[in-house]
Amino acid sequence: MTPTLHLTGDTDADTLLSENPAALLTGMLLDQQIAMEVAFAGPKKIADRMGSFDVRAIAEADEEEFAAVCASQPAVHRFPGAMARRIQALCRYLLEKYEGRAADLWAGGEPDGLEVLRRLKALPGYGDQKARIFLALLGKQLGVRPEGWREAAGAYGEEGSRRSIADVVDEQTLQEVRSFKKAAKAASAGKKG
Repeated sequence: MTPTLHLTGDTDADTLLSENPAALLTGMLLDQQIAMEVAFAGPKKIADRMGSFDVRAIAEADEEEFAAVCASQPAVHRFPGAMARRIQALCRYLLEKYEGRAADLWAGGEPDGLEVLRRLKALPGYGDQKARIFLALLGKQLGVRPEGWREAAGAYGEEGSRRSIADVVDEQTLQEVRSFKKAAKAASAGKKG
C-alpha cells in the first residue's frame, strides 16, 4: 500500500500525488516562485481539466490547448504558459526514456541513491537542488530508500530537518518549513548587503 502524502491540504490532490508518480514529479517541477502547497496542487487541477493526469495525453496535447488548461483559473502556476511548456517537456521525457512510467526513475534497475539523483537531475526543469529535495521526499515519505539516498539528498535527507517539501506531513510541519525558508532567505539577503 502506498503511503498517503499530505503536501497540499487537499485530500484529493494529495491522493493523486500519492498514487501517480508523474503527478508528484510535476508538483515538484512547479515548486518555484509559488507556495509549496499551491505547486503540488497543480497536477490535480490538470487532472480535473483533462479527465486524468496522463503522461501521454499531456505530452501529446496541442501546446496552445495545454497552455490554456494550465492558465484556466485558478491557474496551475503564476507563469502558466512557461510551466505548461515545462510540464509537457517533462512528460515527453518520461515517455521517451521510461515509456511513461515515472516510478522507473527510482525503481528501474535497482539504482543506488546517487543514480536516482542522477536520473532526477536529467529531467527537464530539474536542477541539483530540486532533484535532492525530490530524492529526500521519496526516502522520507514514500519509503523509497535506495542505498546512499540520504547522502545523495544532502541536507534535505537529514532526519528531523524542516527545510523542504520533503519534510511536510501536516499543517504544523508546513509552517516549520516555511519558517526555515524565510530565515534562510533573510540570512542570504544579509550576506549580499
